[in-house]
Amino acid sequence: MAETKANPSGARPTMWTHVFSGLVILAAVLAMRGEGRVWWCQCGRTNLWVSDIWSEHCSQHLLDAYTFSHVCHGLVFYALLVWLPFKYRRPGFGWALFIATLVECAWEVLENSPLVINRYRAETISIGYTGDSVINSLGDILACVAGVLVARAMGFWKTLALFLIIEITMVIWIKDNLTLNVIMLVWPIEAIRHWQSAGHLPG
Repeated sequence: MAETKANPSGARPTMWTHVFSGLVILAAVLAMRGEGRVWWCQCGRTNLWVSDIWSEHCSQHLLDAYTFSHVCHGLVFYALLVWLPFKYRRPGFGWALFIATLVECAWEVLENSPLVINRYRAETISIGYTGDSVINSLGDILACVAGVLVARAMGFWKTLALFLIIEITMVIWIKDNLTLNVIMLVWPIEAIRHWQSAGHLPG
């Protein structure tokens, strides 16, 4: 019943939506390599998980604390594509998944551009940020896809609750989350930056 309400068309992913999603991910990988991104951390280790956001290994291995923000990307994308009312027909699940993947891949490429890297370094607590490794970006893309799948399975209210739980947990854990990240990139607030960097950065 929950799936019917969330996805009235009942459309399942087709071979073509899988193919298109795969091609988009491949294009993103090639674009990131073109931007000079390394495949994995230059340290030579291949850790699957890094918990310390202040470590030079953050954003260089498969998963890190910010992976949960990318799960939230998927939750939000699914809500925008399927649950919120639109004037025009909403896409079936297969196309919703493809569009979410496309947007996430586009963001990963943009995030690793000099423009956004410099913005992170200037306005957020990520003053040592030099961009993601390719494997980390792939982990972020897969986390977003997982968010889409979870949202479809859980329904609107449970997904909203999960989004809030992730956001609150991340604030307590690393003093950062998707909401704060967007705020600090778009409209930086110095008081937030001081609070986030207390004990880590000078001043």
